Amino acid sequence: MTNKTRVNTPCDDRCPVRASLTLLSGKWTLMILFQINENVVRYGELKRAVTGISEKMLIQELNMLVENKLVSKKVYQQIPPKVEYRLTKLGLKTLPIVDKLAEFGLENLV
Repeated sequence: MTNKTRVNTPCDDRCPVRASLTLLSGKWTLMILFQINENVVRYGELKRAVTGISEKMLIQELNMLVENKLVSKKVYQQIPPKVEYRLTKLGLKTLPIVDKLAEFGLENLV
């Protein structure tokens, strides 16, 4: 029987966990990604779906997700304004993480 000891790298600037947390650590980030999922979602839909988030915070989180290339934003030049959000290829890669967190939450609701 072989003894496989896992060696974790230091949590320095090249730490993969730190890099992931930098992208996903906002208080509302994972909930927004969970709500968008594989859909195209309008701003108002997100505002209603992510209960408890302020308008200012939702805008900040969406801008951060767009900046980090997890979400794409499409603005239609019309009145009233129409804005749609969807996950990018990178954003879609977060869905297994979000799904596992949702599964964990369902199994361990307090």
